[in-house]
Amino acid sequence: MKVAVVGTGVIGASWATLFLAHGHEVVATDPAPGAEDRLRAAVTADQTRLAFTPDLADAVADAGFVQENGPERPDLKDEVFAALDAAAPPETVLASSSSGLLPSRIQRACAAHPERVLVGHPFNPPHLIPLVEVVPGERTGEAAVEAAMRFYRGLGRRPIRLRQELPGHVANRLQAALWREAYSLVDRGAATVADIDTAVAHGPGLRWALLGPFLNQHLSGGAGGIAHVLEHLGPPMEEWWADLGAPRLTPELADKITQGVAEELAGTAEAGLVAERDALLALLLDAKNRTDHL
Repeated sequence: MKVAVVGTGVIGASWATLFLAHGHEVVATDPAPGAEDRLRAAVTADQTRLAFTPDLADAVADAGFVQENGPERPDLKDEVFAALDAAAPPETVLASSSSGLLPSRIQRACAAHPERVLVGHPFNPPHLIPLVEVVPGERTGEAAVEAAMRFYRGLGRRPIRLRQELPGHVANRLQAALWREAYSLVDRGAATVADIDTAVAHGPGLRWALLGPFLNQHLSGGAGGIAHVLEHLGPPMEEWWADLGAPRLTPELADKITQGVAEELAGTAEAGLVAERDALLALLLDAKNRTDHL
């Protein structure tokens, strides 16, 4: 299939890497000066089937799937999707990587074929992280949703379909809930930034990387499973919920968090940290792919 990548920043380049690695032909487009050079420097797959054009209409004219990755600005999204709607074949799915805008808002710009517009939100970096959140809008057709789910599965991804449009979709809302309490704990002086990172990375984060929150809870309940957990730990958990913080991201708190991260890094080269993270992530994903249930 020919896949059009619209917007070639960090997310777009990662998508291009994934599409190329799975044998697709990729046509990328981005109006920014120097975009092609930056894209080719970032793509780690074989670039034989990678083409670039600054002309959006040319990029999508005969594409079988379009993945848009532009800035999270409604005015720019309107401009881009109006052009995509006019230039792409009528049956081609137009998927946005947007992490915040709702698909019903995005598809308003598509007067001809709003039924093929949806959100296909990846988790960064898309060429490594399997999750893709597929979010249909009010006018999205079932055929487009099914086509997107098939396409992402064919890339070895783990797409989930959202039944409601929500700001932040699902995964970012779950992250936001954790960040909210993490920021609150720092704000009230209960733990340092480094302590919180250690608590998650060397505690529940290890289990969450294998199974989600519900299955982990179920397994922790022994023979009684999640019913036992909810019966015995439900009341204290409700007390914990009541005590969770509701911090405001004041300049003082932002400074405290920023300083905490700097102290935690303590001169560590971030490029090396990213490389180590991605290498371990690849090992973990390989191990998960060799199991039956993870």
